[in-house]
Amino acid sequence: MVAPPDSAPPDDDVLWARSLHYSHSGSPGLIGVCAGVRRGEILAVTGPRGSGKTTLLRCLAGRLVPDQGEVGFDGIPVHSLGASARERLFRARFAWIGPEPQLLPELKVWENAALPLLITGAPHRAARAAAHEWLERLDIGGFAGKRPGALNRAESQRVALARALVGEPAVLFADEPTAPLHRAERALLLRTLTTAARSHGITVVLATHDEEGAAAADRGLALVDGRPATAAASPGTTEEQAACSLSA
Repeated sequence: MVAPPDSAPPDDDVLWARSLHYSHSGSPGLIGVCAGVRRGEILAVTGPRGSGKTTLLRCLAGRLVPDQGEVGFDGIPVHSLGASARERLFRARFAWIGPEPQLLPELKVWENAALPLLITGAPHRAARAAAHEWLERLDIGGFAGKRPGALNRAESQRVALARALVGEPAVLFADEPTAPLHRAERALLLRTLTTAARSHGITVVLATHDEEGAAAADRGLALVDGRPATAAASPGTTEEQAACSLSA
């Protein structure tokens, strides 16, 4: 049995997790994982495929509820919220970008970028202006009136990034956003993402197995088989020992 986590928020982290355990249909996904990220900071969660990176991001974002442990955001105990409250929190304060752009082919590029604002009832004119502004910042403004079918993979991913940033979220969860891109395109998207986040004080939790992606972050958290890499590297490590401190 894992000792119950201390509920006191760690240092000045705006988003944190303590002693997370999560199982996928009985198979361990996370074992004693802790994380902390300060406001405006970029945290890289690294590890090979299947190491628990996406599961950790989904727990931090409130998309999954951990079996054990705590998740806190800006004084809010995310892990104890009901499904509706977690959904409202996600829409209001968080954004997500994954490896697939998932643009709606029937909508124009600017409409895809504006979608988070339109869904929450923002005025059409304001949503369009914000979308155009972000598309221009990401050097994709020339495609605003086109359909996604006119874009290549890298351009589509930049539209997805504009969609994630258009509401200027408190936290952007980036789950392997550069995975399908070529090296030069990966570097460009990462540079664009980090520059935009830093200029607007957006906290980023970036899951990546790419060294360049990890190098762009302020801090890193390495996972192996669902455990913190330091715990996984120690033979005979128990679950209690895997529960980590958030003082780093």
